[in-house]
Amino acid sequence: MTPLDLAVVVAYLVATLGTGLWRARGQATAGDYFLGARDLPAWAVLLSIVATETSALTVISVPGIGARGNLTFLQVALGYLVGRVVTAAWLLPGYFAGSQETAYERIERRFGVATRRTLSLLFLVTRFLGDGVRIFAGAIPLALLTGWSLPTSIWVLSLVTIAYTWAGGLAAVVWADVLQLAVYVAGGIAALGVAVSLAGGPSAALARAGAEGSLRLLELRPSLEIPYTLLGGLVGGAFLSAASHGTDHLIVQRLLATRSLGDAQRALVGSGFVVLLQFTLFLLIGVAIRAAGLAPAGVAADELFPRFITTQLPPGLGGLLAAAILAAAMSTQSSAINALASSLTHDWYASLTGERDPARLLRVGRLVSLGWGLGLTLCALAFGAGEGRRDTPVVVLALSIASVTYGALLGAYVLAGLGARVRGPHVVTGAACSVLVMLAVVFARPLAALPGLGRLAPLARLAWPWYVVLGTGVTVGTGWLLSRLAAAPEDA
Repeated sequence: MTPLDLAVVVAYLVATLGTGLWRARGQATAGDYFLGARDLPAWAVLLSIVATETSALTVISVPGIGARGNLTFLQVALGYLVGRVVTAAWLLPGYFAGSQETAYERIERRFGVATRRTLSLLFLVTRFLGDGVRIFAGAIPLALLTGWSLPTSIWVLSLVTIAYTWAGGLAAVVWADVLQLAVYVAGGIAALGVAVSLAGGPSAALARAGAEGSLRLLELRPSLEIPYTLLGGLVGGAFLSAASHGTDHLIVQRLLATRSLGDAQRALVGSGFVVLLQFTLFLLIGVAIRAAGLAPAGVAADELFPRFITTQLPPGLGGLLAAAILAAAMSTQSSAINALASSLTHDWYASLTGERDPARLLRVGRLVSLGWGLGLTLCALAFGAGEGRRDTPVVVLALSIASVTYGALLGAYVLAGLGARVRGPHVVTGAACSVLVMLAVVFARPLAALPGLGRLAPLARLAWPWYVVLGTGVTVGTGWLLSRLAAAPEDA
C-alpha cells in the first residue's frame, strides 16, 4: 500500500471516529443512546439499513459471483424488495403501537416474558457468532491491502468502531453508516470504471460479457437445488428479508428510531430499491473484471476483487477501496454492538431487575456496549486463530448461523397472528424444533459423513434461499399443531 493509500484509510478512520464523538453530545437517557431519541430522519435510516446489511463479505463476494457466473443473484434481491413491502405493511404497525425499546418487547405482550427472553437469546447468540465471523473475514482483505497482520487488522477495526459506538450510541452508528455507505459505493463506482476501461471500454465490455453469458438475469427453471432461480429468489428472498428486517433487532432498532410509522415504512421499502442497485453495481464489477480477462480459473471467486484492488488500481484509489472494505466491516460491527447491548439491557437487565430509570439504563447500556465490543473482537480473533486464512467456509458459516434461527424468529411473529389458542410454550417448542431441523439442513454435508447419519445427505442439496422458508414452516406448523392438540385456553 502506497503512502497515499494509507493516508486515505487514516483519513476515513478519523472521519468516522469524529462522527461518533460529535453524536455523543446531549445524551441523557437510554432512549437517546439506543434509539437516537426517536428523531432520526427517514433518509438516514434508509441508508443505514443498507450499510448495516452490507458486510465486508458482501463487498468482496458479490463481485466474485458476477465474475464466475452472471446476474441471476439479482432475483434474490428482488425477493428482498418484496419482503420489505410485506414487512412494512404487516409488522411495522405493531412496533409503533405504544413505546417499544426492542423487537421482542411486543412478543411479551402476546406470549409472555419467557417467550420474549427466548427469542432475544436466539438473537443474541446468533448475532454474536455470525458477526464475529464477519468481522474476522472482513479484516482479512484489510490485512492483505495494508500489510498488517490479521490480529492487528482486527484490533484496528475494532478499537475505532468500539470508540465511536460507545460514545455516540445508535445516532453515531447511523450517521457513520451514511458515511460508510458513501465510501464503499464511491469506491465501487470507481472500481467499475477501471475494470470497464481495462476491458476496452463499455461497448467492448458489454459485447464480451454478453458472449460469455455474464449478463443473464433470469433462471426460470423451478428448482430447490439451484441457488438463484426466479421462484427461489422471490419466495426465499422475501422470507429472508421479512425475517432479517422484521424480527432481527439489528434492523428493527433503526426503524424504531425514526420519527413516525410512515418514516419507518418509507425507510424500509426504500432500502430495498437501494440494495437492488447496490447489488447490481457490485455484480457488474465482477462481470467487468471477467470481461477484462482478470478472473483466471485458478483463483477463488472471493479473491478476485481483492486481487484486482491490489494489482490494477492506481495510488489513492486503492486506498479508497481499502477504506470501502473497512467501512463495510465497521458498519457490521458497530450495528451489532449497539443492537446486542440494546437487547441485553432491555430484554434481560431491565426485565429481570425492574429497572426503569432512563439515566441508569443509559449507564448500564454504555457498559454493556463496551463488553459486547470487546467480546466480538475476541470472537473474531478466535476465528482467526482457528482458520489462519480466509476461506469460503467462513462465508458459508456466517450465512448458516443466521439461517438457523431466522425461520424461528419469523415463525413466532406469524404464530402471534393465528389466534389466542397459540400460547408461549407452543411458540418456544416450534422455535426449538425449527432450530434443530435447520442445524441438520445447514450442516447436513459434514453430519452425513458420520456413522449412521448418511440419510442426511439429501438435505445438503437444498439451496440456501429456501432455508428461512423451511425454518418458518417448521416453527409455524409445530406451534399451530400443538395449539390444536392442547385444551382450549382460558379467557385472558
